[in-house]
Parts: sequence; structure tokens; C-alpha cells
Amino acid sequence: MTLLLIIIVLALIFDYINGFHDAANAIATVVATKVLSPFQAVLWAAFFNFLAYWVFGLGVANTVAKTADSSQIDLVVILAGVIAAIIWNLITWWQGIPSSSSHTLIGGFAGAAVAHAITMHGFSDYTLIEDGVQHTRHWYDIVSWYKDGKDGGMPSGVVIIIAFIVLAPLLGALMSYLISIWLLNASRKSILPKLFTIALMILSVWFVYNQMVPFEKIEKPRFDSHFWSIVFESHNIKWFLVAFIILSISTFALFFSSLNLHKADAVLKKMQLLSSAAFSLGHGGNDSQKVMGIIAAAVAVYIKTSGVDIMHLPEWLQVVLPDDDKGIKGVMPEWIPLACYTAIAVGTLSGGWKIVKTMGSKITKVTSFEGVAAETAGALTLYFTEHFKVPVSTTHTITGSIIGVGLTKRVSAVRWGVTVSLLWAWVLTIPVSALLASLVYWFLHIFL
Repeated sequence: MTLLLIIIVLALIFDYINGFHDAANAIATVVATKVLSPFQAVLWAAFFNFLAYWVFGLGVANTVAKTADSSQIDLVVILAGVIAAIIWNLITWWQGIPSSSSHTLIGGFAGAAVAHAITMHGFSDYTLIEDGVQHTRHWYDIVSWYKDGKDGGMPSGVVIIIAFIVLAPLLGALMSYLISIWLLNASRKSILPKLFTIALMILSVWFVYNQMVPFEKIEKPRFDSHFWSIVFESHNIKWFLVAFIILSISTFALFFSSLNLHKADAVLKKMQLLSSAAFSLGHGGNDSQKVMGIIAAAVAVYIKTSGVDIMHLPEWLQVVLPDDDKGIKGVMPEWIPLACYTAIAVGTLSGGWKIVKTMGSKITKVTSFEGVAAETAGALTLYFTEHFKVPVSTTHTITGSIIGVGLTKRVSAVRWGVTVSLLWAWVLTIPVSALLASLVYWFLHIFL
């Protein structure tokens, strides 16, 4: 029990560090464009980090929890992974490198799990029994590298997470580039951009409407009223936000050509509050879930290794990891998401000014126009990847989005020397975290 409590405390400390390490993701552009002071921006981001508690589900948390096979690991594996993630996060924060806290945690978890498998079984095959069936395993099978999606859905596993090291910034860059081109054309006195905008608004409303969960499919309606239960269902709130973001920018696009430069800039600065809030929601929802997944995995491993019946444990320890193959629905006590969202919000309040400077000015010069496009693109990318339960990096996403708006001016507007340095940090994060976690595991294994 003591080891489990230590892991929970360290995981929440990591979540806190994640908050100030990644605060720059949400606030760099609003600080760079002087829409908000640094202190106001941090308060704004922290509030929406916490608000994500009522918006997002637990899909990403489940993906992270299943990075390693919980039936084959012990608490020392999770402890080593969290310690390694904290060390790497602090190193990159101190150096002002906007690396991915998400990939740091996943790399640490996977590296410690592999070190555990090698320690227990060497590089030889071994057998284990699952549901009365004997299976042969290799040392590397302890990590969930790739798993096909159910019913043709999105596949999962560490390979998919690694793929999104490239895909997340590309999606962010492509989306911000397209948003920028759309708004630039909307600023011209032409009917075609307005027709395109109206069509986009209609398409967005139709798409979001089809994503809504009807009352009949809501497991635990929050109200007796069908209408309010549908409105406040967390899945639906996320899609309402997507529609609100797109419709807000579309409304601006319809009137953009009638505004002079001063009025347009004033409106764009107000819209930056919306776009940064949307991104902060995505940041809180995506990154807090990763820590939830680690805590849930730790509790599940504790239940397995202690041999205690789950019903005999205190209610706060009654965690069940979902298993689609066996039709098992997950159970997560409310204190876990509440603690994680609180920790990341408090961490965001602590700042992280070294990385703000890199994100806000060193990649490309950011105006209110670019800030709105980049944050909106980043937020939409986070919402859609969360929908598919993919734990992407908020750092990678917003960096790609800032690069995308820079490219609308000219290729040379992006400071590629800084960008290449960031890419190296991204590529190295998972292997370095995994190696560090392996060393921490072998050290801890001597004493625990």
C-alpha cells in the first residue's frame, strides 16, 4: 500500500510539472501578442485546464493504462516510469525545450516494463496462462506495441503514439495553414469566400449533430430532463465546443472584409481569448488523462499483486480497467480525475516562462491573426485525436500549428534552425525516457 501511495503522489507531482512545463502551449501566443499579461494568461489557461474535467471522457487514460500488460508488471515498473518522466521533464523545462510530457510518460512506462521483462525472463521466451489458456511470450511483448481497432476503428499501441509524433504537428500545421488561407481570402471583398464560409457552417452543424449521443444511450443521465441531459453529457459538450469554435470563426469570416485593419485586429484579439481557452481545454483533457491512466494502472497492478478481492478494498481503490474484448466496462473513482485536473491546473498557474519564450517568438513572429489560427487548429486537432483515444502531444500540436501559420507568409518566416532542434527533442524523448526508466528500474529493483 505504501508503494502505491508513493506512486499516486509522484504521478500527481508529474501532472503538476506537466502543467507548468506545458503552460506555454496554451498561453505563448496570447502573451506574445499582448492580449493578456503573463499572469492573466496563466490564470485563464489554468481555469480551462480544470474545466476540462467536465468535458472529456477517459479514452486516452485507458490507452495509456494499457501501454504495458498490467498482468505482467509490478508497482516498481510504474514507479520507475514516473520517476524517469519527472527527471526528463525537469531537464527539458530547465533547458527551455518544449518536449512532450505525454511521450515522456509513455516512454518511461514502456522502458521500465521492458527492463522488468528482461530482468524476470532474460531474452528467452516464457509462458503464461490467461483464462486457462497457455501463451508463449517474448520479452518485448510486455509492451502493447500495436492493437487493431475494434470494428475497424482506430488502432492503438505505442507504435500509433510514436506515429503521432509526426502526424500531430503535421495535422496542426495543415489545419492552421488552411484556416489562415480561409481567413485571408475572407478579408477580400468577394462573394466566393462568403459562400464557402456558409457552406462550412452548414456542414459543421450537420457533422456535430450526427456526433451527439442521444438520451437513450446516456448511461447516467445528469438530469430528469432529456434536453439538459443531452446538453450536459460530456461527449456532447466536446462537440458543442467544436461547433462553437468553427461557427465563431465563420461569423468573423463573413464580416472580415467589411472591417478596417484596426477593428479587425481588435476583434481578433478578443477571439484569441476563445481560441486559447479552447486549446487549454484540450490540453487539460488530453494531458490529465495520461496521468489518470498511470494511476489507474498502478491501482490495478496493486489489486493483482496483493491478491485482495476488489470488493474488499476501500471504495477509492476500486479501479477496473476496461476490456472491449471481454465486454468489461471501466470503473474509475471520481477522486482520480478530480485530483489530476486539479494538479495540472495548479501547475499551469505556476507558469513555465522559459518555454513561453521559445513558443511565442522563436519559431515565427506571431500576430493576433496567427494566434487565432494556430490555437484554433491546435484545439481542433486535440479534440479529434482525443475522440479517437490517441494520446498526442499538446506541445507537438501547437508547434506544428504555429509553423503552419508561418508558412502562409513565406517558408523563410519560420525559423527552421529552432524548429529542427525541437524535432530532435521530440524524436529523442521516448527512447531517452525509456532508457532512463530502465536504469531507474534496475536501481530500484535492488532495494524493492
